Amino acid sequence: MSGPSERSPARDDDADAAPDAASAGAATPTRARRIRFNAFAMNTVGHQSPGLWTHARDESHRYTDPDYWVELATLLERGGFDSVFLADVLGVYDVHGGSPDAALRHATQVPLNDPLLVVPLMAAATRHLGFGVTCALTYEQPYSFARRMSTLDHLTRGRVGWNIVTGYLDSAARNLGQSQQRAHDERYDLADEYLEVVYKLWELSWEEGAVRRDKAARVFVDPAKVHAIGHHGEHYRVPGIHLCEPSPQRTPVLFQAGTSSRGRAFAGRHAECAFVSGPSVAVVRGYVDGLRQATREAGRSGEDVLIYGQALIVTAPTSAEARAKHDALKRHVDVEAALTLLSGWTGVDFSRYPLDATIDYLDTQAGRTALASFSSADPTRRWTVREAAEFIGLGGRGPVFVGDPAEIADQLIAWQDATGLDGFNLAYALAHETFRDVVDLVVPELRRRGRYRPVDGPGADDDARPRTLRARLFDRGDRLPATHAGRLVRLAEVAPSGPVASSEAALPAPDGADLPALTIPLTEPVA
Repeated sequence: MSGPSERSPARDDDADAAPDAASAGAATPTRARRIRFNAFAMNTVGHQSPGLWTHARDESHRYTDPDYWVELATLLERGGFDSVFLADVLGVYDVHGGSPDAALRHATQVPLNDPLLVVPLMAAATRHLGFGVTCALTYEQPYSFARRMSTLDHLTRGRVGWNIVTGYLDSAARNLGQSQQRAHDERYDLADEYLEVVYKLWELSWEEGAVRRDKAARVFVDPAKVHAIGHHGEHYRVPGIHLCEPSPQRTPVLFQAGTSSRGRAFAGRHAECAFVSGPSVAVVRGYVDGLRQATREAGRSGEDVLIYGQALIVTAPTSAEARAKHDALKRHVDVEAALTLLSGWTGVDFSRYPLDATIDYLDTQAGRTALASFSSADPTRRWTVREAAEFIGLGGRGPVFVGDPAEIADQLIAWQDATGLDGFNLAYALAHETFRDVVDLVVPELRRRGRYRPVDGPGADDDARPRTLRARLFDRGDRLPATHAGRLVRLAEVAPSGPVASSEAALPAPDGADLPALTIPLTEPVA
């Protein structure tokens, strides 16, 4: 039987922690949880598989073509995916060699377009697929960002989510007016206040019923039901009202991916969906347990967050074909491109080290910490720089599952049962072939076993009744639950907002005096 790629010792962990994979696939457990899929993508040529754009069947070079995104969206909807999760960075990977040359040469997440702008294209072509978009709050003002997300929620009929990130590339900070990015925990302190501001705008500025649309009374909005938020905090001052009327979800579904202690605490308070990346069952299980505990500590249920683990699926109709495909894909991995990506993730310039150097030769604490994740995959192994590049060069930092559809289903079920994951955030090797293989080969097998969203019946997508992303994910209402931090914020008492009259205008006109004439321009003001 084929299993996860040899880059991961996951099968050894499974032997201790998971039910037998074959038995897991032989019969549908009475109360087995369904596996969920997100598609992990980016508005760029290369994403989690650096170098694979050179493969003859890869189509990611079409990322500027609207049809490329429409084709992806309709494919994922046909496969019952929860959402397409669009990653993003605001900088270039310039740590490797001290310049962006390697990133540009190998298309290592550059050139890179805005992820939000492809969402309306995909939403117009689908009815159920959700859209998780990444925006770094460190470089966005909450007032304008809240409007942009409300607009997307309207245009998608409530199918948008926000992946909350604080950024990690110094190149982004420099190009946005800062000398370097803020310290790790300081970024999360900023994020907590940022969330407070957008919650006030989305949840409290406009009451239910504020929008009347009463043509007879000539009243579109009842001003008494629209409130200035009057936020005056350490980092932000936002005195006024939200510019948008309430969207279907008000607050978009909240995604988050932090696994540090500070990141877990933030996720426990705010996240509805969380993403984790780990090379083995033991590592991923630790992340899952930590996130659920953090959610409980924030006064919520541990099941209030859906957790997806990153993975890559390489499949074909037969096991032999799948293994051959995997071998062919590995030959396209670009080592320098992978090291460019790894250098950006860690802040360590891997161009300074020979490819056969091991972790012991890295002379910075940051380097040792970064490569600890490789050691955790197999503590008995001494990783070389080349092996680290090859590890992330196909699918990023998660496992690679290889096999025919039945073998893939066995592996996915064993991982879910052993880790407590709710689903998988699937990277791709070839666009759009990897996702097409999953939809055409793996999804039917999981459905046969009762471990995936069905085609019809309870839990299926009903074409006559599309739902918001939150309602579809959690099978409840469109709004944040009452226990979520976004529903617990309150507005301070503030004076009515509006223009302040000048002292001269407040003086009464002298008796018998003519009022001054006003000269009103008949052209639009120049910005």
